[in-house]
Amino acid sequence: MDRETLALADRHFRGLGGGVPGVGQAPGRVAFVSEPGAFSYADFVRGFLLPNLPCVFSSAFTQGWGSRRRWVTPAGRPDFDHLLRTYGDVVVPVANCGVQEYNSNPKEHMPLRDYITYWKEYIEGGYSSPRGCLYLKDWHLCRDFPVEDVFTLPVYFSSDWLNEFWDALDVDDYRFVYAGPAGSWSPFHADIFRSFSWSVNVCGRKKWLLFPPGQEEALRDRHGNLPYDVTSPALCDTHLHPRSQLAGPPLEITQEAGEMVFVPSGWHHQVHNLDDTISINHNWVNGFNLANMWRFLQQELCAVQEEVIMRSCSGINFEEFYHFLKVIAEKRLLVLREAAAEDGAGLGFEQAAFDAGRITEVLASLVAHPSFQRVDTSAFSLRPKELLQQLREAVDAAVAP
Repeated sequence: MDRETLALADRHFRGLGGGVPGVGQAPGRVAFVSEPGAFSYADFVRGFLLPNLPCVFSSAFTQGWGSRRRWVTPAGRPDFDHLLRTYGDVVVPVANCGVQEYNSNPKEHMPLRDYITYWKEYIEGGYSSPRGCLYLKDWHLCRDFPVEDVFTLPVYFSSDWLNEFWDALDVDDYRFVYAGPAGSWSPFHADIFRSFSWSVNVCGRKKWLLFPPGQEEALRDRHGNLPYDVTSPALCDTHLHPRSQLAGPPLEITQEAGEMVFVPSGWHHQVHNLDDTISINHNWVNGFNLANMWRFLQQELCAVQEEVIMRSCSGINFEEFYHFLKVIAEKRLLVLREAAAEDGAGLGFEQAAFDAGRITEVLASLVAHPSFQRVDTSAFSLRPKELLQQLREAVDAAVAP
């Protein structure tokens, strides 16, 4: 991040009063970014992160990836032989697309070689099987298996606090591989913690249906539940979905092989594989959507009331959220104090200053929250108010003329 982009981002968030972007008018189409050399990180900030809008990057951005060379046959199909040789014994999570369990699909675990055997039989059976349509989802390849040169993280997504945090703890990550036959799909949802996500088709094509934040409210049924499938004819039933006619049409994307889709924070979406498809996907949070994550956690607390229940529903409670902020804050404070040329995310001193400013605003809100004030912080290695003071001093010094 350069100084001009830092100033622009600071003005943007000051204009929001520390809040989150409101629901804007969705564009008529999704922007397509064709040339890597002509599109900078600052361009991405201005065009997509600040306005929280989706875009598609061309296959030129991923043409050097090892997965695109080794996981795909010359005909552009999944290279089952290579995947079997390299990962055949790895146990992977597999969802049944034909079974609804709440608003998702039930999962089982099996060796990759068993899933590929199923996949081949599914193709030979005319894309049908008594076992239903099975979809390999949320495989933590980077976490669980020594990886080859699978992908190169694009600079636009390198300020990735979720994975930076989990890498520091060395217990989890939000980097996934998806793989499945034509017809496999993911039901209507918004990404965890209202994170951003990016998704690259190593091979195959996907159809995306995206709704900007707030439009999902018109799709709720008369009981307040979000739809499982936004293509279902049931949405035309005004008795069951009394507000569905108020929802605008989704933004639709056909994502080709090698292309990269950026999904903004809080955009609900549904995704269908049009071909036999393999994709690499990351969820990520940073200073541009941190306030959205914090607002989501507060809404979750209001919905469930109890922190223990909140942990089971959203995957994190307020105490864990503080530790997430603390890990990222301490790294950025180190950069600001040493005036280093690059921070942990590789985006420079200005990025660290921006990150620290956004953490300061959200941490101040967290510290003031009545539920967090009931948390016993006496054993914390750094008390929240102490961290908040350090951040304020560092940000003030960073922006001083």
